[in-house]
Amino acid sequence: MRQDHIRNFCIVAHIDHGKSTLADRLIELTGTLDKRLMREQVLDTMDLERERGITIKLNAVRMNYHARDGGLYELNLIDTPGHVDFTYEVSRSLQACEGAILVVDASQGIQAQTISNLFLTLDAGLEIIPVLNKIDLPGAEPERRAQEIHELIGAKPDEIIRISAKEGTNVPALLESVVRRVPPPRGNPDAPLRALIFDSYYDRYRGAVPSIRVVDGTIRPGMKIAFGAHPEDLYDVDEVGYLQLGHKPTEQLEAGEVGYVVANVRGVREIRPGDTVLDADHRDVPLLPGYRDIKSMVFAGLYPTEPNQFEELRDALAKLQLNDASLHYEPESSVALGFGFRCGFLGLLHMEIVRERLEREFNLDLISTVPNVEYHVHKTDGTVELVENPSLMPHGSEIDHIAEPYVKARIVAPAEYIGAIMKLGQERRGVYAGMHYVDPTRVEFGWEFPLAEIILDFYDKLKTISRGYASLDYEFLAYRPSELVKLDMLLNGEAVDAFSVIIHRDKAYEWGRKIAEKLRELIPRQLFEVVIQAAIGTKVIARETIRPLRKNVTAKCYGGDVTRKRKLLEKQKEGKKRMKQVGTVEIPQEAFLAVLQVD
Repeated sequence: MRQDHIRNFCIVAHIDHGKSTLADRLIELTGTLDKRLMREQVLDTMDLERERGITIKLNAVRMNYHARDGGLYELNLIDTPGHVDFTYEVSRSLQACEGAILVVDASQGIQAQTISNLFLTLDAGLEIIPVLNKIDLPGAEPERRAQEIHELIGAKPDEIIRISAKEGTNVPALLESVVRRVPPPRGNPDAPLRALIFDSYYDRYRGAVPSIRVVDGTIRPGMKIAFGAHPEDLYDVDEVGYLQLGHKPTEQLEAGEVGYVVANVRGVREIRPGDTVLDADHRDVPLLPGYRDIKSMVFAGLYPTEPNQFEELRDALAKLQLNDASLHYEPESSVALGFGFRCGFLGLLHMEIVRERLEREFNLDLISTVPNVEYHVHKTDGTVELVENPSLMPHGSEIDHIAEPYVKARIVAPAEYIGAIMKLGQERRGVYAGMHYVDPTRVEFGWEFPLAEIILDFYDKLKTISRGYASLDYEFLAYRPSELVKLDMLLNGEAVDAFSVIIHRDKAYEWGRKIAEKLRELIPRQLFEVVIQAAIGTKVIARETIRPLRKNVTAKCYGGDVTRKRKLLEKQKEGKKRMKQVGTVEIPQEAFLAVLQVD
């Protein structure tokens, strides 16, 4: 295949704007997959992706297309994940392309993530083909949405292709547009090898298999290769091929082509997205730009409900990490929950996906602690300690100040909800950065939020107050000093580490009171009094009491002197005091889940 007959492109869109459905139609029209094997969301291979309607693990597919000019073109569609948690993976997929189809729902219009993905696309210097999808819906407003796209990227309304991915309307015209408007790759086939890794997955027999876009040179079986992040390790190439809803081996991959390489790599941690594949004999060539290590943004503890499942959880996390390099974990123990693992995630959605996959695929029953973020604790001796587990927070006397991560958020919502969104932003310690009208009925807000304030239930609240119309997108900004404290929950004077949180001082009382009230409702009554306290250091800021169950010890007294009854009651009182010293409080699972649902 000549390089000028190759087109590498991707589809960028907001969640549920029809990206996977459009990919289905393109695969169907080019005859890439037999009609018997065709199904909805064919590129979404996980059950979880189909149920939630989002792309979690990206895919790539090669399609051969006979264009109207008589030429045979190789179209490489590189899929992109559809959530803000996976922004870095999206940016690497874009680097592997020359063009992007920007899909906008004709009924919902431009959303926050549409704008975010558009900026990533412009940064990558891609040719943008604007598309209005779902024109067959009764609520579609193609003229109005075309004007929105025109104002956003300057595309003329007649350049915007109007399609229905579900019905297949105008999709052939879109394919022609891809061939006509997306530029071919410009790599040099005779130069030393440079290939971009944009994804990877683990095969139990072949090791980690990276998906690559060859930028310069050629890769073929028998070559020795290295990776830019650790060029001292060399690997022998066993097989190369292209991706066509499966692995199709080929003799070689040349500049401009997209495919995979099998080189017996031990794990996906060694082949990170964004890294460069190099020829072992020419490791001095410049690396492809943009590579960075993926950092976890949200941390939580995962514990098995049955202590004997600890080994199974460890094995399950190890297997899951082979396919997901962005998952980090290390063992930890909790007084209340026993042995488990402290895990690092890209965001709250990533955490939900990992937990659900562990429960489904490995048949585990898990409890997760309150998600929190990584804090920079500046100590009085001038050192900085990274803390993501509240129970590891240094003593208050050693702390000079604490810095927390802030994110830059973009919210797009109908104008009628301005007041409610402003109120929500202020409640979450947001720094207001401005607002402008996207069109006469919708506004775009700029906010700067502490990450800890938006990871738990901010998105749910935003959807509730806007009746589902608002959309949110955010990116990491910087670490800033804040008035933060460690809040402990005590049961009869003993701290329960699973309930400990690092929280802003102004919100500590309200949080502590709500948790204490929840625990009072959920912890069953004991034979002794249970005192629930919320404390900052040695200062108790909220308290609830669970009254003890009481046995009627005077029931066996028939008459006689009152001192007999008093003696029995005093004896009972002493017994309860001793029981309180040695008794342990059983905390039900619902209590740990309730902490995640505090309003």
